[in-house]
Amino acid sequence: MRISSKGRYGLAALIEIARNYASGTYITVVSLSEKLGISKIYLEQVFSLLKKAELVRAAKGAQGGYRLTRPPHEISAYEILKALEQPLFEKTEKSVAQKAGDVEWAMQSVVFSALDRAVAEALRRISLYDLVDEADKHRQTESFMYYI
Repeated sequence: MRISSKGRYGLAALIEIARNYASGTYITVVSLSEKLGISKIYLEQVFSLLKKAELVRAAKGAQGGYRLTRPPHEISAYEILKALEQPLFEKTEKSVAQKAGDVEWAMQSVVFSALDRAVAEALRRISLYDLVDEADKHRQTESFMYYI
């Protein structure tokens, strides 16, 4: 499994939105773009997918922007990546199955299916809250670093 920049940027943006969940405020794409250093246009594409997956809701107007539809502890990394990475797990090229069908079938049934299930289960156990907590710990650690 490979996570694209869309998946990584989506996770980063949702971590920022989750940090403001308790306040109930909407966060604009412009403010996220400036804070994260990600193109506004690219973030709009990401949020279109997140909205379609019902992970965020949008509000228009001066106080508009995006906010989570559920608390951060109820949203899993799996849900986020499933919305942004399509498909989440890549299938092999058809030519492999045509040239070595028995090997492909064996690998799919014994290795890849089990691996896909294990990765999906691991991602389901990681909540957006967990990601925020880990990012905040890293931020605090970085602020204590002294450079000579």
